[in-house]
Amino acid sequence: MTNHKWQKIDYKILNARQKEIINFQKLSSVLADYGFVCLKLSDDWQGADFLAYNMVSGENLKIQLKGRITIAKKYIGKSIYIAFQNDNHWYLVPHDDFLDFAQSKLNWINTKSWQCDGVYHSGKPSKEIIKYLEAYKL
Repeated sequence: MTNHKWQKIDYKILNARQKEIINFQKLSSVLADYGFVCLKLSDDWQGADFLAYNMVSGENLKIQLKGRITIAKKYIGKSIYIAFQNDNHWYLVPHDDFLDFAQSKLNWINTKSWQCDGVYHSGKPSKEIIKYLEAYKL
C-alpha cells in the first residue's frame, strides 16, 4: 500500500473556474446536512450554476454560486437563490427577496453598476446587510 502525504491546495492560486468547482463541492456538503442533493450544471441553465433537490420535502432550488452577495437584473423573476460565503459562513438567499431589501434599504439600484451593467455586489456586507442575511445563514 502506498503511503500518501496529503497536501491541501492553496485556494488563492486557483483560477476562477477551479474556485467555482471547489466552492460547489463545499456548499454541496453543507446542503447535504439539510437533505439536499446537488447537481452541477454544465452551463447557467435559467441562471443557475446548480440545482439542489431536497430528498425529504421534494423542494427544488436553482442556485447561482457567487463569491459575494450579488443582485443582477438577469436573475429577476427566475426563482434564483444566490449562494455565497462570508466570514466562513455560507448564505443561501432568494435573489428577488434580497433585491426587494436592496431597493428599500440600500443605495445599490442607484449605482452606475446597476443602472448600466445590471449588476451590483458587495464583498464586505454592511452590518445592516449581515443582520438581514442572518435568516439565510446555513
